[in-house]
Amino acid sequence: MKQQVLSALTIRNLHTVKELEEVYKLESLVWSTEDAIPVNQTVAAVENGGFVLGAFYKEQLIGFQYSFPGFNGKNIYVVSHCLGIHPDYRASGIGERLKRKQKELALQMGFDYISWTYDPLETVNGNLNIHKLKAVCTDYKENVYGEMSDAMNSGIATDRFLVEWRIREEADEKIHSLEHPYCISTYLVDGFVRPSEITLNLNNEYLLVPVPGNFQALKGSDFPLAVKWRETTRQVFTHYLKRGWLVVDILKDSQTENQYVYVLKKAD
Repeated sequence: MKQQVLSALTIRNLHTVKELEEVYKLESLVWSTEDAIPVNQTVAAVENGGFVLGAFYKEQLIGFQYSFPGFNGKNIYVVSHCLGIHPDYRASGIGERLKRKQKELALQMGFDYISWTYDPLETVNGNLNIHKLKAVCTDYKENVYGEMSDAMNSGIATDRFLVEWRIREEADEKIHSLEHPYCISTYLVDGFVRPSEITLNLNNEYLLVPVPGNFQALKGSDFPLAVKWRETTRQVFTHYLKRGWLVVDILKDSQTENQYVYVLKKAD
């Protein structure tokens, strides 16, 4: 099914009100009507340097990506605000296809990098953003969006990685390993990884920060543990990223069930 969808998938830049209304409907399905971006906002963005990409399978809109220009006082860049996939077509590689198209369009428009945020405890997103696309995390932001009511975010502080995808640079092709110090020790109970001792004074070429590989299931089974993971990783990531470290990869930890590790590297 995955290969069938990808082989027939088409991605195009959307412009009309009708097309953007379809995006609104899909976004409402993916998250909620309350969290979906109003059509008048996406229309205004598209008319002023932004763009919305639509992924179609047999003329059905099954994925989208919404971007607009950003400015931080020094650089103009693409803000990758949101990407959503129809629930029936997730894990089919559509998100990566949309991101590759986004890069292509951003380069044509003259941009040097694309920036976005994502929850570091969502390892599927981490695998796409950091491992496959080879973006890097440059900053950790606490409770960016405040309280959110959708199923994925409800009850948990909306902490996010700030990601930079440097689309004009050659990505680091170094193959990372698990042979580096861990900043958090963990142990496994009932299929869920639990954080234990934290180490904040490590000084190595690379450092590893473990995270659970099944965060939503963990959250549904043991909510206090989910909160503990948020608080523990916040402490570690904030400490190192403020001191010039970057998150450069994420790997599945073959040594511990249901665990992934982020790879940190001191910025050059």
